[in-house]
Amino acid sequence: MILLEQEFKKVKVINHIPLWLDQNQIWLFHQLQNLPSSIESHIFCERTANLDYFSLPNIHNLSAGPKWKYFKDKGLRKTGIFRHLQSLGDIANREQANILHSHFGHIGWEDLKLAKNLGICHVVTFYGWDISQLPKSEPRWRKRYKELFENVDLILCEGSYMAQCIINLGCPQQKVKVQHLGVDVDSIAFQSRVWNLGEPLKVLIAAGFREKKGIPYALEALGKLQFYVDLEITIIGDANKELRNQQEKQKILSIIREHNLAPKTRLLGYQPYKVLLEEAYKHHIFISSSVTASDGDTEGGAPVSLLDLAATGMPIVSTRHCDIPEVIHHGETGLLAEERDILGLVNLLKWLINNPEQWHPMVTAGRKRVETEYNSYTQGQRLAKIYSDLL
Repeated sequence: MILLEQEFKKVKVINHIPLWLDQNQIWLFHQLQNLPSSIESHIFCERTANLDYFSLPNIHNLSAGPKWKYFKDKGLRKTGIFRHLQSLGDIANREQANILHSHFGHIGWEDLKLAKNLGICHVVTFYGWDISQLPKSEPRWRKRYKELFENVDLILCEGSYMAQCIINLGCPQQKVKVQHLGVDVDSIAFQSRVWNLGEPLKVLIAAGFREKKGIPYALEALGKLQFYVDLEITIIGDANKELRNQQEKQKILSIIREHNLAPKTRLLGYQPYKVLLEEAYKHHIFISSSVTASDGDTEGGAPVSLLDLAATGMPIVSTRHCDIPEVIHHGETGLLAEERDILGLVNLLKWLINNPEQWHPMVTAGRKRVETEYNSYTQGQRLAKIYSDLL
């Protein structure tokens, strides 16, 4: 009888992420939204944003509670008396959580002792910056991650490249599991793109203005391609207030001026996910030319925009960077150049222009790959199994 009760007991998971939710993290919303009813998911955050788009049940927002508690929690963590926020432990106790799921590696380290004190399973997901840049820019995180890897129950990441990076930092291989990010494929209509000789080639770029996104290399390639075909370019994205990203923005604007691309380029700034999809169907090709930044920052896995736009039926031109080749199989579901290879990008774009009859089989295969391995419903079911197996 006891075994039966344990078998059917609902799994309760506390997801800890500082901000619920940045509009660029829609993949996390989709994954939690698609967890089966056997998983009761709670979200603990310090503040919220974009709730009109990302509302889910059981969001516990620290800043929405008493101000004294908010500042006490933050103060105790800042002074180092506690690594974690005490309110997170209060919520986990109250909801009788079985699992604490920390999103981002540095959050996982902060939560490590709390999970041990609560006596519950601890899962940490790495997403890119936290594994590629943080240990290089702040070496103390190598020691902290060693502590995390020794004590955590399970580390999740989005692809095999990132998994190997985590193992190289000292995590036991048996603790690392690939859990692909997902997109809501069923809500994305498939529309195989068709380009006719003589009409402008409409190219879309969508990414934050960060060095790792490699936007200058895409623009350099388009600057050369414009003498081969008439172009219309749309860029969705912008820079935040960080100096390095503002510098990247100035570099992007400078290249647009240098190649006289301004008359044929639309700069739309940050846009919600809905607008990204609307613009996608107005364009022929998507370029995502990611690179390893000078400070070591990388995608870690692969940009989720590749999944979304491949699902719409767009030909994808990208780079052999991190886990992008796991999403885009060169010559089958898209085309890949080496990082910073401007001429390589030009040649891939020319191949698409010269072989429009090859677009349909390629984008059909791309859609199929997203449906099979990156469907948020499927990934929600797989995440639920991971939780259940832990218990």
